[in-house]
Amino acid sequence: MTTHTQRPAARGGFGRLLRAEWIKFRTVRGWVVAMTAAALVTVLLGLLSAAGSHASCGAGPVEVACPPPVVGPGGEAVDDKFFFVHRPLAGDGGITVRLTSMTGQIRKPDVTPGQRNEVPGLVPWAKAGVMIKESTKQGSAYAAVMMTGAHGVRMQHNFTHDLAGRAGGVSPRSPRWLRLTRSGDTLTGSESADGTNWTRIGTVTLPGLPQTVEAGLFATSPGDLTVTQGDLGGSVAAARFTEATGEFDQVRLQGSASGGWRNDDIGVTVGPDGAEHHPGRAGQSGGTFSVTGVGDIAPAIEGPTAERPLSGVLAGLILVIVVAVMFITAEYRHGLIRVTLLAGPRRGRTLAAKALALGLVTFAAALPAVAITFTAGGRILRDNGNAVLPVSLLTQARIVVGTAALFALAAVLSLALGALLRRSVAAVITAIAVIVVPHVLATTSVLPDSAAQWLLRLTPAAGFAVQQSIPQYAHVLGHYSPIAGFYPLPPWAGLAVPAGYAALALGLAVLRLRRRDA
Repeated sequence: MTTHTQRPAARGGFGRLLRAEWIKFRTVRGWVVAMTAAALVTVLLGLLSAAGSHASCGAGPVEVACPPPVVGPGGEAVDDKFFFVHRPLAGDGGITVRLTSMTGQIRKPDVTPGQRNEVPGLVPWAKAGVMIKESTKQGSAYAAVMMTGAHGVRMQHNFTHDLAGRAGGVSPRSPRWLRLTRSGDTLTGSESADGTNWTRIGTVTLPGLPQTVEAGLFATSPGDLTVTQGDLGGSVAAARFTEATGEFDQVRLQGSASGGWRNDDIGVTVGPDGAEHHPGRAGQSGGTFSVTGVGDIAPAIEGPTAERPLSGVLAGLILVIVVAVMFITAEYRHGLIRVTLLAGPRRGRTLAAKALALGLVTFAAALPAVAITFTAGGRILRDNGNAVLPVSLLTQARIVVGTAALFALAAVLSLALGALLRRSVAAVITAIAVIVVPHVLATTSVLPDSAAQWLLRLTPAAGFAVQQSIPQYAHVLGHYSPIAGFYPLPPWAGLAVPAGYAALALGLAVLRLRRRDA
């Protein structure tokens, strides 16, 4: 008669281990209360922060809510401010010009108080060229071929798209021919040195372009950005007034153009007294045009962002770290780890089940908390007069789900540190030091930008990149630093960093479990 002995591992199937760890977690009231408190702290601190943020804009003696940001065809916030000399163009056609020169003025700090200090010059993304635009309404679809201050000839469309021309090293003071043609919804940009031999820059599609559009000449110039080192080590950015002037001749419209040339200062700021602030201007003499503009045609990257209400995440993470560490160190402290390992002798599977159970519990607690904070906090910000920069639904979902995943990864990493160190205080301090502290140091005026960016590349705090709602744009000059809400890694790549740390720490914890008795 043969006797079959049941293998111990059979008693520790992964599903059974996972269920056992879940039961273990929910039966300890302190852990459940602390996890609930982490969710509540995230919500309450976030909503309090949003409630305390107020903004208003002057309208004479009365303060009113700031107007909502201009929205482009893709739903993103945009700057759409330039001087436009244009005519209606019906059906297919185009515009060809020679840009004879491009000059500008930059406001510098006053040397003599009260005496305006302006010097000749162009900022790198000053622009002058030709444009076909759906209408003169801000945010409407467009395509443009332009000379820039320091990036040569470019073709841009719908604010977020940028193509480099062949004339990358051509000086804006040198004559350059520019052409933009329309065929249905398709627009093609070209450039030439002599007006005879043309090089195509690119072809773009503007879906739903109306039969009649506006075609003409434009000029604009964003502020001169200066970044200086703050007293505490962080950077401080300031933008000053600039303007750009394009001189055009050989202007030819192809197709059915009607009416005379119209001058429109798109998006010009009007003060409380009704006067225009830094208006653009244009002049025409025979076939020669001079167009001067102020502003930018680009995605907007400054202003209250959608992730601002998530300021309570740090406090919630600290509570999650404490719970996660206690979830493993309590077993060592009370001698229960042997019972856990007897239930699943394969120690790697046992620890993996504990980590997965904790990660799922943390994600389930964090997801509704983050969603409520993000949604309600954003509404409170807008009700308080803040012009929150809009983002797509997909970006909103990424921020909410990604932040909940960051909570879960922080919990798993903290659990692994607890299994490695086996001392609650040491594990909690270590977890806070590698997850929370680098983020605080990087996003306050403590470290130079370079050091802050390396912290957010190399530490688990890189995961906070998943909260960034406004991307960096190569064709927009901005203060792209952690203190301004910009991270050095893309959102999901940033989240992969704490995931890698969690996996590494779990692997080391498993090795330690296997090398010595619990």
